[in-house]
Amino acid sequence: MSANKASFLRVSGSQITDSEGAPITLCGIGLAGWLNMENWITGFPGYEEGMRESVGHVLGPELRDFFVERFLEHFFTGEDAAYLASLGFNMVRLPFSYKYLEDDDAPFDIKETGFRYLDRAIQQCAENGIRTVLDLHTVPGWQHQDWHCDNPTHTSQFWRHRTFQDRVVNLWQAIAARYRDNPWVAGYNPINEPADASGQQVGPYYERLVATIRQIDQNHILFIDGNRYSLDFHFLGDPWLNTVYCPHDYPAPSYTPGSHYPGHQRMLHLRDVAGIEQRPPVWDVYWDKDEVEQSFLGRITYMRETGTPILVGEFNAVFPDSEQQRLNLLADQLDNFRKYQAGWTYWSYKDVGVAAPLTLAPDSPYMQRIRPMLDKKARMAADWWGGRRDRVSHVLQPVYRVLAEECPDWDPYPWGYEFTVSRLMLSILFSEALLPQFGELFRGMDEESIDDMMRSFRLENCRPQQPLVDLLRQDIARRRQDTAAAAVLAD
Repeated sequence: MSANKASFLRVSGSQITDSEGAPITLCGIGLAGWLNMENWITGFPGYEEGMRESVGHVLGPELRDFFVERFLEHFFTGEDAAYLASLGFNMVRLPFSYKYLEDDDAPFDIKETGFRYLDRAIQQCAENGIRTVLDLHTVPGWQHQDWHCDNPTHTSQFWRHRTFQDRVVNLWQAIAARYRDNPWVAGYNPINEPADASGQQVGPYYERLVATIRQIDQNHILFIDGNRYSLDFHFLGDPWLNTVYCPHDYPAPSYTPGSHYPGHQRMLHLRDVAGIEQRPPVWDVYWDKDEVEQSFLGRITYMRETGTPILVGEFNAVFPDSEQQRLNLLADQLDNFRKYQAGWTYWSYKDVGVAAPLTLAPDSPYMQRIRPMLDKKARMAADWWGGRRDRVSHVLQPVYRVLAEECPDWDPYPWGYEFTVSRLMLSILFSEALLPQFGELFRGMDEESIDDMMRSFRLENCRPQQPLVDLLRQDIARRRQDTAAAAVLAD
């Protein structure tokens, strides 16, 4: 498919189709950690703004900006788009922060220059026959309680303040106006993983946001995440026109330290299934293929009841103790997606050796530079995604015991008291203490050495995790064979 031949995708019943009515299954990958940085993907502690501040404190503002610009330049290029096309991907999810399009000290003023990275990636993907989904991953005031919306706290202020909400409406007016005539944009993901603790704001706000976008752009599909990190869709009524609802599928073994697959798992997220009490919550669950399927069915209840398409917005696996166990878990998830005719988006594309199909070479300049921080973060379990909290149980368990004894009914949103304690102590307190040390790793660097280091992120300098690459590629090929066979039967 050439860059000048594309049609707008549409929702038709439970399928996504092209302009001729042919069904399209989206199999994609997220450019996680690029225009919205995450600690476990590129190796810093804490949250993105804290990382930028720590680097700026050491290098100064001009070299800090150069540091970030070189990273953005090298992380994703036309060669990356061609590589993804060679594997069969037909969609790339483009997560980005609002800060590229608006400054906090100039709210509502759209920065035209901030579109250049989105424009470039959309064009590079189009030239290789790949559509893009624009994913607003970080909003002002933070739409959820975690680091991956650049949140230094454990609270979400977005749902409490009208000004933050108004700013996002203004952002989507500008985004929709810019891309409404571009068919290579598959659609818009207006807010990633909202987590409205009250459950009262998210529904009306979605109504407002969808209406705003539709006033400008009736062409593009809207890809909607549910509440509580895209698990809860029960608050939605009748589905909107030309809309796909996108559960995120992270079964407990994928994110829990010390997990085996199959095997028993002491769950930290008691609301694992769709965020609602569909089954009595239990701490100890035996996770096998059947349990993974039941978990997935809980996440897609709304889509099956409304007869709308299913696109898994994110999935990956971090923790099963052997590589083969991890691949087995992912293979079982992919089987479920195929069984229930769900498209999928793997999260992420490149990282420092945690979950992505491409990893930076261990002897690359960047990895050598940050290795002391990776080792220290591992010892302190500072990252939620990939951090082994069992290594710091001597720190966490006394706090758990006190809270269990003194505050037995405390059940903080979104995942209960054990999650909240871990988040506050490890991902916030420990990470905040590590941020100055991260900045110090780059002391004395100049533009030439920074550029050389950031070239570690270029495709030619990364190493494929070949079993994972093969697993994803084979599933895409099988999907295409199934689609071709179905087309023959239809004729």
